[in-house]
Amino acid sequence: MLDTLGSKLKDTLGKISKSLFVDEKLLDEVVRDIQRAMLQADVNVQLVLSLTKKIKERAKKEESGLNKKEQLVTIIYEELVSFFGTKKELSFQTETTRIMLVGLYGSGKTTTTGKLASYYKKRGKKVAVVGLDVHRPAAMQQLEQVAKQADVDCYISPGEKDPIAIWKSLENKVDNYDVVFIDTAGRDALSSELIKEIEEVTEAIQPQEKLLVISGDIGQAAQKQAQQFHDSCGITGVIVTKMDGTAKGGGALTACAITESPILFVGVGEKLDALETFNPEGFVSRLLGMGDIEALLEKAKTAIKEEDAEDLSAKFMKGDFDLTDLHQQMQALKKMGSMSKMMEMIPGMGKLKMPKEMLDVQEEKMEKWKYIISSCTEEEKKNPDVMSGSRVERIAKGSGTTTHEVRDLLKHYKQSKKMMKKFGGSEKKMEKMMKKFGGM
Repeated sequence: MLDTLGSKLKDTLGKISKSLFVDEKLLDEVVRDIQRAMLQADVNVQLVLSLTKKIKERAKKEESGLNKKEQLVTIIYEELVSFFGTKKELSFQTETTRIMLVGLYGSGKTTTTGKLASYYKKRGKKVAVVGLDVHRPAAMQQLEQVAKQADVDCYISPGEKDPIAIWKSLENKVDNYDVVFIDTAGRDALSSELIKEIEEVTEAIQPQEKLLVISGDIGQAAQKQAQQFHDSCGITGVIVTKMDGTAKGGGALTACAITESPILFVGVGEKLDALETFNPEGFVSRLLGMGDIEALLEKAKTAIKEEDAEDLSAKFMKGDFDLTDLHQQMQALKKMGSMSKMMEMIPGMGKLKMPKEMLDVQEEKMEKWKYIISSCTEEEKKNPDVMSGSRVERIAKGSGTTTHEVRDLLKHYKQSKKMMKKFGGSEKKMEKMMKKFGGM
């Protein structure tokens, strides 16, 4: 997410850390660097100037127990967090909560509706989705498909062309759900006819939450569109989509400043689980290379059950895990997302600037290792030491890999086991390792 912005901001912090002292010249350079980075990310000029003005004023006035360099980094971090808003979660009523999604054509509302349904179903809510997009061909059929993938109930009326009539016919059917997500038609917010329709739909539904779904590649057009949506239906939150590609993202992210509504989620892919809660503190930490442990733990919870994680952790710490356990660990890592994204979340790792190509190669390796482990017998999985040359050749043929790749996995397994035995059984050793890790 916003890789270029993050890289430039990390370079700015590097400039501060390498400087001998903080003076007017350095402060001017830092401010210019931040302005350039934010503008290149499509952030509104006035918002950028306001942000950097605050940073400069605070840096000149404030005194703290920190040294000048640490103080300047802290001010930059705090002002960026403030710039991206406050963390907010959807609030649920004791009765059915109605959540309406609005946005432009092609912003990804229908897919996002499915993602939200899946997200809250996994968290114990009884969820339904309702399709009110009467303009886009096959929109209701698409919603039906994503609802099926999310395993939630879907209510649509494909033949009806009046969204209010559809809602009135379905309203009583969705009253026994905890939460209902309502997918509305995409529209140009500057079209008076379409705006009149969304105002009437909002009046009929009376939703508790009105979420603006906005694409990460919208750029400066975000401001007028976001303002008009807010004027028409009173936006209570923003969801930014398509943040996994080359989108600069600044325009969409600052749409929340226009609507005075917080960003709730960020879409980072097409799959139903490619939705991240937006926490400004963690987001800015990642941008600056400081990691985001909260987001990492959230991903871990969805990838593996707590009891399985505890069992797997105990085995690894004792050093008595086998290839089946290693396979389970790799599957959990795959569910958590790309290795490069996870590296951003680990404190200290974002500053290492590891080449993406290196991480991609490691991901390719792990993918092949899964096939190799699947081609092993139960005996070989439980005791990899029995692997002879003929067994290695058989496994390579069965998995569509080479003998070198099979031996590479066995080498990785033995090294992992040796390392975990070294640290296992000693809390002090483990604590020492974690301290080193945190200080990278």
